[in-house]
Amino acid sequence: MRAYELMVLIDPEVDERTVEPTLKKYLEVVTNAGGTVDNIDVWGRRKTAYEIQKKSEAIYVVVNFQSEPAATQELDRLLNLNETILRTKIIRPEEQKITAE
Repeated sequence: MRAYELMVLIDPEVDERTVEPTLKKYLEVVTNAGGTVDNIDVWGRRKTAYEIQKKSEAIYVVVNFQSEPAATQELDRLLNLNETILRTKIIRPEEQKITAE
């Protein structure tokens, strides 16, 4: 299992109350493959740095999860098929190294 961080930019015309339940439906791909969803953090509507699909705002969501690489690829594929999702980015956060002082 690897730790991943997913950032999703969702169309601002979508009702914010439906964002988390909709994402949970997509995250079932991770849980069905034996992974875990650690945190879903809905940042809300924010201005984007540049227009994406002629929209200058988006609903930002950050999800931390642990999964196998194949399940992560499938999740990204499914999210990109959804027309209300403007952009996705999945990264593997660097492990924190503890140094003795």
